[in-house]
Amino acid sequence: MLEVTNLSISFTQYEKGMRQKTLNVVSNLSITINPGKILAIVGSSGSGKSLLAHSILGILPKNAKIKGSIKYKGEELTPKLQEKLRGKEITLIPQSVNYLNPLMQVGAQVGSSRKKEALEKQKKIFKRYSLPNKVGSLFPFQLSGGMARRVLVASAVAEGAKLVIADEPTPGLHPEVAKETLSHLRELADHGSEVMLITHDIATAVDVADDIAVFYAGTTIEVAPARDFTGKGELLRHPYTKALWNALPQNEFTTIAGLLPSQSKTHLGCIFYTMCPIKSEACLKKQPEMRDVRNGKVRCSHAT
Repeated sequence: MLEVTNLSISFTQYEKGMRQKTLNVVSNLSITINPGKILAIVGSSGSGKSLLAHSILGILPKNAKIKGSIKYKGEELTPKLQEKLRGKEITLIPQSVNYLNPLMQVGAQVGSSRKKEALEKQKKIFKRYSLPNKVGSLFPFQLSGGMARRVLVASAVAEGAKLVIADEPTPGLHPEVAKETLSHLRELADHGSEVMLITHDIATAVDVADDIAVFYAGTTIEVAPARDFTGKGELLRHPYTKALWNALPQNEFTTIAGLLPSQSKTHLGCIFYTMCPIKSEACLKKQPEMRDVRNGKVRCSHAT
């Protein structure tokens, strides 16, 4: 089980005159993923989705400062443990097939050794993802889009990964290839892995995920069962989640006015205050805590 509690990430930067500036890009972010489940992470660009993935993997830049807790199987994910598990038990399926090494044959990228046992394991993985054995001798540019995507998945799980992070795996793909990619993620979860699916596409998340975590300005504002994303959002809890759902084309492009809060300022109250249709003066005084509401979690004092 992966458990992230009150994660905050800031970056130190320098302006003109060597003045130091701190950008608080993630604050009080909390999620949990259990074996056999897919948790989709949705939200606008800059909401902290990929930063969360990089924090779990331990690949943030050196000017990043982290507070909070990231636990895997009940153990704190220290840099030493992250290095030990990264690429093996915890793995990333990147967004682009360009992450494949263009100068290396596919077989060498999926298997880490030419030993007989490793080659047998590679054959099993290829069979699992409908890749002919001859694909192992090809280079990435010789693959179709669907094959390249399957190779990415195969290379990510070759070492028996238990936590799989898929970062925007479907944008730009043909619908059939995108559907196939998502089916591989569902298969991984059904075989006992924990899967984190990072996506901008809520409709995609609803189709494949068990639960959906909604990020806003670097904070988790709601975690809801995927089945709650239906109709006009009557089952959803946070006003931003409802607005995000109703902004989809199939939900009439309903929008709300306002701007995202500045990352260079400290916000004492609710970060959604300026755009919220149900706000009160009390919302300015303190950021709401995540609380349980109707089999989900929400960061809103007025949610019922």
